Amino acid sequence: MSPALPMCPQKKQAGFTLIEIMVVVIIIGIIVSAAFLSMGSVRNDRDLTTEAQRLIALAAVAQDEAAMQGREFGIELLTSGYRFVEFDGFTGQWADVPGDELLRERKLSEGLEIELFLEGKQILLDDDPAPFEDPNASGTRAATDIYAPHLLIFSSGDTTPFEVQISKAVNDLRVVVRGDALGLVEIIDPDEP
Repeated sequence: MSPALPMCPQKKQAGFTLIEIMVVVIIIGIIVSAAFLSMGSVRNDRDLTTEAQRLIALAAVAQDEAAMQGREFGIELLTSGYRFVEFDGFTGQWADVPGDELLRERKLSEGLEIELFLEGKQILLDDDPAPFEDPNASGTRAATDIYAPHLLIFSSGDTTPFEVQISKAVNDLRVVVRGDALGLVEIIDPDEP
């Protein structure tokens, strides 16, 4: 029989090693950063869609008011917003829509931009709304100085055919809104011809 060896009490590991903790922290960091990145792109996409739907809804309101009240409206597009205007038959000039909170000037969310295409050609947009004509101004003005909105909404229901692209340059996302001559305005697939 062999002599009995004294038993050493075994130490139980009471925690995690520094390497194990660091690995867990790195994994959590990767998961959190991936979640923030994906949420950011979803938010940007949602901003684009919201702005496009707002433009469509407001154009529909202007079309309804034009048809019901026999008024002529227009939309002036800007690089980061748009405004509705109304043709005043008494003065023969365009002006802001008085007392209509829905058809006020709109600014897009931060970082979004508008591009306008009429008959397949891109139209250069200004950052700020153009000034209206002054009916009391003396002298003749050149035809290029006369104010006119980009898009027209007639009381007959007809509209200017157009394509508006709302985009965010940072991540190259965009939404395309297209309107036809009969007043149908809708979001389309950006890759559709």
